Amino acid sequence: MSNPLDIEIETIEGEKTTLRQLGGSTYLVVNVASACGYTKQYQAMQELYTQKQQEGLIVVGFPCNQFGGQEPGTHEEILSFCESKYGVTFPMMAKIEVNGQNRHPLYAELCKTPDHEGRESIKWNFNKFIVREDGSVERFSHRTLPSELPL
Repeated sequence: MSNPLDIEIETIEGEKTTLRQLGGSTYLVVNVASACGYTKQYQAMQELYTQKQQEGLIVVGFPCNQFGGQEPGTHEEILSFCESKYGVTFPMMAKIEVNGQNRHPLYAELCKTPDHEGRESIKWNFNKFIVREDGSVERFSHRTLPSELPL
C-alpha cells in the first residue's frame, strides 16, 4: 500500500507536488465541480481552511468532470470561478478522473477505504477524504458538510 501523502499530483498551475509537500499535517481531499448542487460547499471548505490552516489543515480541491459533466471548464476557468465566487485560497489541483480506467493514482489509493455503503468508487462530486500525517485515510460522503468532519 502506497502512502497517499507521497503520490505525485499536479497543481492547477501545472507544477508537480505531493500532499506532503503542501506542508500540512492533516489534508482534506475533495473531488470538486463548479456546476454541481454541492458547489456551495466551496464556501465551507474555504472557511474550514481559514480557521484551521494554522493548526496544519490543508484543504485540497481536485476538479473532476466525471459526474454529470459538471466541471467542463479549463484550469484557468475553474480557478477564476473558485477565487471570484468563493474566495478560494486553498490549493487546487489539475483536473483528474477519480473513477475508472484513468483514475488518478492518488484516488486509486484513497478509494481503498470504502465509503459507508462499502463501495470503493466515488459516487458523486464533493466526496471527502481526510488524510492524516501517518497516511491513514477516513472517507466521507458528498452529503457530509465540511463543518461536520472530525478535524
